[in-house]
Amino acid sequence: MLLKFLAAVVLVLGLVSAEDPYRYFDWNVTYGDIYPLGGARQQGILINGQFPGPEIYSVTNDNLIINVHNSLPEPFLISWNGVQQRRNSYQDGVYGTTCPIPPGKNFTFTLQVKDQIGSFYYFPSLAFQKAAGGFGAIKILSRPRIPVPFPEPAGDYSILIGDWYKTDHKVLKAILDRGHRLPFPDGVLINGRGPSGTTFTFEQGKTYRLRISNVGLQNSLNFRIQGHTLKLVEVEGTHTLQTTYESLDIHVGQSYSVLVTADQAPQDYYIVVSTRFTSKVLTSTAIFHYGNSARQVSGPIPGGPTQTGWSLSQARSIRTNLTASGPRPNPQGSYHYGLVNVSRTIMLQSSAAQVSGKQRYAVNSVSFIPADTPLKLADYFKIDGVFKVGSISDYPTHQNMYLDTSVMGADFRAFVEIVFENKENIVQSFHLDGYSFWVVGMDGGKWTPASRNEYNLRDAVSRSTTQVYPKSWTAIYIALDNVGMWNVRSEFWARQYLGQQFYLRVYSPVESTRDEYPIPRNALLCGRAAGRTTRP
Repeated sequence: MLLKFLAAVVLVLGLVSAEDPYRYFDWNVTYGDIYPLGGARQQGILINGQFPGPEIYSVTNDNLIINVHNSLPEPFLISWNGVQQRRNSYQDGVYGTTCPIPPGKNFTFTLQVKDQIGSFYYFPSLAFQKAAGGFGAIKILSRPRIPVPFPEPAGDYSILIGDWYKTDHKVLKAILDRGHRLPFPDGVLINGRGPSGTTFTFEQGKTYRLRISNVGLQNSLNFRIQGHTLKLVEVEGTHTLQTTYESLDIHVGQSYSVLVTADQAPQDYYIVVSTRFTSKVLTSTAIFHYGNSARQVSGPIPGGPTQTGWSLSQARSIRTNLTASGPRPNPQGSYHYGLVNVSRTIMLQSSAAQVSGKQRYAVNSVSFIPADTPLKLADYFKIDGVFKVGSISDYPTHQNMYLDTSVMGADFRAFVEIVFENKENIVQSFHLDGYSFWVVGMDGGKWTPASRNEYNLRDAVSRSTTQVYPKSWTAIYIALDNVGMWNVRSEFWARQYLGQQFYLRVYSPVESTRDEYPIPRNALLCGRAAGRTTRP
């Protein structure tokens, strides 16, 4: 008995380090009236009565205990874009890992922002609820003893931007379920408001940090501030070379941090966000307000870039600051990813087609359909018939599109190259849960092995969401050091909903708590896992 008790103590201490602080959140998710565009009333998803939802403020290694009460009349689930859930994909909050929270019930997420810093966001992951709100910012600060490569700013604002529909999310979902494409969005929101609906106040002469996330449904957005420049300092948890830009292209699902100095005449200026790569350009504004402003915003709204080549050049200029510390005191460049041997190459080609007369989207010809049980639970309980590892190929098959619950197997600690191929005329954006990856290359045309000669093997940016330009490719390197079931998805939300996603099962045969935490005791059990027990 003594040995068992000691083993239990060791297990508990191994799961959560005693010195890591806890932060507690209690959220009530409801429907409520919102007025995001032109004063028109809509039904939105609120968290504690707020739209957007409350910001999560945390520090590296904090344990976040988030009790979510679902007061909606339908199931609900939250995912945490960019939070890596180290060894703990059960908490990822997508349907492949986590059972939805039933109406009138609650579920407590236990997250640890282990070895992470930076700017991220959370969002509703079920159905098309993301089109109704329920999203909010996540801010992970460095620990006090870890140096940050810029002076502490006078303020730190989170700015959530995204395209938006006036149409109710259930109506949008019904359009997709009938096999049709969605119309073009109605507008662009900045922190939940349309043109000139949000004001940010700055003191003259001081420098501020803006954390900007594109939480929208499909469109890349350009962000700019009238009369001011943006100094990029962080991208999805990586401190970057501090390059100054007139504007930034932020693709759907991506997050950036910039420093802005209020160094102009004391008046109000436009913050401008507009769609990119669209024939019709949607534009929204907010107000950059000097505390001692002498006059209101004036003049024409500054225009943004129009060329794809400009965006590609900017993307290639975003690089890791090798000498800056990340979440740990050692420099970000101390891991030489370019010297590691690649053990496997995966090529992922996106496509659009009709299947049985309905619009669908796919990766390597497989259009994902959800199973009746979360894949992670089926894996844990060894429930046959829910999914099959290897149901999606490592390479494009060029066969007709078909439906399946696609799961790709991968070995723990493998070092993998993934090439995203985009043969379509739109910008794609892909996200991988559970990881950051190095964006080593992107270019127009078709990828070939010779394309590796152009890879950045020294200071490529490490992030969790990357764009793939029209008729182009993007290559990434990943060290698969996080066991679990991880969602690979298009951030173009209608495409994700209609099949442009799959799951990467990173597997260790050891099945040790050193590699993966046990199933949470409070895990919701649904589908074919219903009625089973988690653990004592």
